[in-house]
Amino acid sequence: MQYYSRLRRTSATKRHGSLSAHSIRRFFKAGNLAKYAFFGLVAIILVGFLYVLWVSRDLPTPGKLANGDIKDSTRIMDRNDKLLYSFYKDYNRIYVALDQIPVSLRNATIAIEDKDFYTNKGFSLTGMFRGLVLDPIFKRRATGGSTITQQLVKNTLLTSERTATRKLKELILAVQVDSRYSKDQILEMYLNNIPYGGTAVGIEAASDLYFNKHAKDLTIAQSAFLAGLPQLPSFYSPYINKDKTYIGRAEAVLKRMKDDGFITKKQQEQALIEIKKFEFGEQKTAAIKAPHFVMYVRQKLVDMFGETLVSNGNLTIKTTLDASLQADSEKIVTEEFEKFKKYKVNNASVVATDVKTGGILVMVGSKDYFDTEDEGNFNAATSLRQPGSSLKPIMYAVAFEKGYTPAALVMDVKTEFPVIDPTDPTYTPVNYDGKFRGPVQLRFALGNSLNVPAVKMLARVGIRPVMQKGYDMGIDNWEPTTKNLENVGLSLVLGGREASLLQITSAYSVFAREGIRKDPYAIVEVKDRNGKVLYKHEESAGEKVLDAGVSFLISHILLDNNARQEAFGSRSWLVVSGRSVAVKTGTTDQKRDNWTIGYTPSYSVGVWVGNNDNSPLDPRIASGVTGASPIWNKVMTRVLKGTKSEEFKKPDSIMDKQIDAFSGGVPIDGQPTRVEYFVRGTEPSTKSPIYRTVKMSKHESGKLASDEEVSRNDYDTLEVINFIEEDPISTDDKNRWQEAIDAWVAEHYKDDPKYKRPSEKSNYKYDTSQPENTPTPTPTPTPTP
Repeated sequence: MQYYSRLRRTSATKRHGSLSAHSIRRFFKAGNLAKYAFFGLVAIILVGFLYVLWVSRDLPTPGKLANGDIKDSTRIMDRNDKLLYSFYKDYNRIYVALDQIPVSLRNATIAIEDKDFYTNKGFSLTGMFRGLVLDPIFKRRATGGSTITQQLVKNTLLTSERTATRKLKELILAVQVDSRYSKDQILEMYLNNIPYGGTAVGIEAASDLYFNKHAKDLTIAQSAFLAGLPQLPSFYSPYINKDKTYIGRAEAVLKRMKDDGFITKKQQEQALIEIKKFEFGEQKTAAIKAPHFVMYVRQKLVDMFGETLVSNGNLTIKTTLDASLQADSEKIVTEEFEKFKKYKVNNASVVATDVKTGGILVMVGSKDYFDTEDEGNFNAATSLRQPGSSLKPIMYAVAFEKGYTPAALVMDVKTEFPVIDPTDPTYTPVNYDGKFRGPVQLRFALGNSLNVPAVKMLARVGIRPVMQKGYDMGIDNWEPTTKNLENVGLSLVLGGREASLLQITSAYSVFAREGIRKDPYAIVEVKDRNGKVLYKHEESAGEKVLDAGVSFLISHILLDNNARQEAFGSRSWLVVSGRSVAVKTGTTDQKRDNWTIGYTPSYSVGVWVGNNDNSPLDPRIASGVTGASPIWNKVMTRVLKGTKSEEFKKPDSIMDKQIDAFSGGVPIDGQPTRVEYFVRGTEPSTKSPIYRTVKMSKHESGKLASDEEVSRNDYDTLEVINFIEEDPISTDDKNRWQEAIDAWVAEHYKDDPKYKRPSEKSNYKYDTSQPENTPTPTPTPTPTP
């Protein structure tokens, strides 16, 4: 039975196998294969034809090109819906015939945009491949993909969406346009409808904007420059991009023109020389308000939506800016600069933010955006500069988090700090006035912006934690990467790592916000022409990056006019009458940057004064109380106008306690006291360790009692004041901090016994033949500093 069963299975298998092979052979017979291929091809063609019909159902007519209008403007508004800038709003486009456009401009455009323009059928298969295949794969826009005809269709008849359907519409319309109009007509329409940056649509507007002449008068060099703009108008604009990126682009245009035989090698070289010498006059944008802010917002929009949508997308953008505050701040800068002319300074910048939200209220990027001689379009508010001592509060915040207090004592004396630099192995910071103040509590060290105490505290708490805190608070350049740590040292708190005014002003808002970080932002909402919201800023609770109690301590020190009085006086520009405002100045070592940043619980204002070329300032303007400070005071006063007076909220974790005014410990009978704030648990419970009781020999003057004298109680007690510090960064067991302290004491208290720090012990020997008495130690009173 098993045999017949296997036989049946084997026969069935063979039978089925024979049928399958037979079917396959039938399928692959020449006639059948051709038939299936034919029907498949017909199906593909039919589906493709139906898809093309479906896509073509609502195509605009090519005839619209001949009388097309400029698209509606993109408008940038302030927080109160006041117009700041409107792309195309104030420009009256002048359509010019092709015979009024120089051959050099036509050739330059064809060379860089579509060298086969006069021979193609309105589209490029390779360009279509880039747009439909490479773009989705690499998630970026491939360059050089569209013909001039396609670009004309895209800019005048279609939207800027990047889909296969839109690309197919573009192809169909390009073919229709190419068959309906001559190449010269297409080129004429293209050159009159393409955006060249700013309000310039069409070549006549661009010629007027950049060269103040008619298009027909353009030179080869000017033609090459203009032909290169449409690809990325904002990036290549000499009014926006300070790096003169247009030179490289124009050079590429000239090379294409030479390669295609439009110009000679000599003409190419001469034109490039001319381009490098271009000096652009004042940009014709008189209607623009807050120009640096507008260009800042515009670039943000380009990053979000792309150049085409921003230039031609009919957008309405609501921003955070207060146009009234902005105008008054610009006026203040202009007026104050009249007083600075003799001080070797050519620029200033102002930023004001809403502490509650992070919104930018004011951005003055330079004293005059239209001053091309001094690079007025350069935005100093967003550029990286040496911050000087303006970021010291971040280091002190880290110290307070680690348990130090505003009452902690540190010695402000001339001290050498070893550094890893074979050419200059020691770093010796000095204060702005060249003076050293000896013992000083951290409240007064920060208030008076003393440098030696700051460097000592940085050495104690560590560079990495301070950089991490700064990075957490929004100073991007302080990220404590291995590379960044290698390039910074103890000079960090004196300006050793760059930051921008916008970043610093925002970081100070963290203190005002009780330790919460909210990044600055400029765009509230973006809508399209139909009112559809394309983007809306979402308010967030922010990120906790600093203890609320520590934030309060920093804020209270920076608003304490008494704490900074020695350096700045009692009636400086840092005082805003009737208001509690925390404020800090900063000046770099080489007097190249001058800062003032201050804040209330609701507003933060920062000011920078300096030179774009980083040249030194006149020392008279670099003390921290001139230059930036008057501007800051007037802007802050204007910002606070009409608002309620606010105090910084004291958290429950903060307590106040009366302390010894000199040492910071518990009060000493008969000595002055003051009240200080502490994070609970860090307040002093004993007298300061600077007050010491030493046992002195009765038999050998000026020497410590020997062990035998102590055991016999045969000594005098002496109350002294000794300043002792360890050197945490020494690598050779040498305490440079203490050496510097001892030298300072020897200079200032040479003949004062209470500041002596005896180290030699008595060698007195007792006469053991005499009866032993038990003497009583003789005390001395606690010394008064």
